[in-house]
Amino acid sequence: MAQLRQDYDKFLAQDTEVVVLGPEDGKAFSNYWQKHNLPFIGLPDPTHTVLKLYGQKINLFKFGRMPAQVIIDKSGEARFIHYGHDMTDIPENEEILDLLKKMNDEILSAFTV
Repeated sequence: MAQLRQDYDKFLAQDTEVVVLGPEDGKAFSNYWQKHNLPFIGLPDPTHTVLKLYGQKINLFKFGRMPAQVIIDKSGEARFIHYGHDMTDIPENEEILDLLKKMNDEILSAFTV
């Protein structure tokens, strides 16, 4: 999450909101968010509802939930999904920011004549 915090302003500049889901219950998740003063949205998912919806994997031999990143556009369509194979398999922010820029450029070009 430090990686997301580091470039949070760049995500906002791409008209993007960062939402992080975690497996903890509401109290534990809230405590973590307050302790680390994270600037983006955090939502607890202790029943794995969203995990199941997007097909995120659990591997008990690798500490539980595998990382997953999903870019959802403003119409609600998942435009990019990355499933990590281990806890370090997370795309760099620059890769995600480049994808967001391309998506935003597509939207702008659709409205220009």
